[in-house]
Amino acid sequence: MRRAKPLAGTGAAGQRHVMNIRLFIERRWISPYVFSCFVTLTEKALGFDVRVLDAEHGDTRTGEYLSRTITGRVPSLEHGDFALAESSAIVEYLEQAFPEAPVLPLGLRERARCRQLMSWLRSDDTAALREARPTTTMFYARAEQPLTGAARVAADKLVAVSERLLAHGGPHLFGQWCIADSELAFMLQRLLSNGDAVPERVRVYAEAQWQRPSVRKFVERERPPL
Repeated sequence: MRRAKPLAGTGAAGQRHVMNIRLFIERRWISPYVFSCFVTLTEKALGFDVRVLDAEHGDTRTGEYLSRTITGRVPSLEHGDFALAESSAIVEYLEQAFPEAPVLPLGLRERARCRQLMSWLRSDDTAALREARPTTTMFYARAEQPLTGAARVAADKLVAVSERLLAHGGPHLFGQWCIADSELAFMLQRLLSNGDAVPERVRVYAEAQWQRPSVRKFVERERPPL
């Protein structure tokens, strides 16, 4: 594997110095899956190093990387001699390994609903929206075309799901903040960043979640040119 450039540890203020944790990411810092892992690590105040992998140069296809992560995908987490890929699995692992400062709801049913939402956000239901409003339109140039067809259907369903989850009127989905709040806000920002219409209640929620310190640490990072 071509040696990836190490970056400084990026845990939150007051972080615990757990220096055997590494997060492997794509080089532009625009992946929603990297975002989820980064926010989880930051919320848990875990000290960690970041390594940038360049798939175009084969960093994710080496025998070493494939044998450690199994699926060879990014992001991946390395904790001591254990490596794991797939963002939802990484979040679950970190929640069990470091239960302090939880990022998943404590209640059985709330946690199940949180997992449901996280799975749905990664599903085919949102694929057309992700294609029409890729993350490059959030962090680089805005989209030039209006939503049409399947993307509009996906956006409407995203808004409807958000409205149902927010019907209780609170600031978070399940009482206290959880990682699903940040993931849902990220998906909604695909619309908000590009000036697409979103109901006021949903917009206020998404913009408030977008100001969370752990989220801002990701959003405000310096990025290489597109």
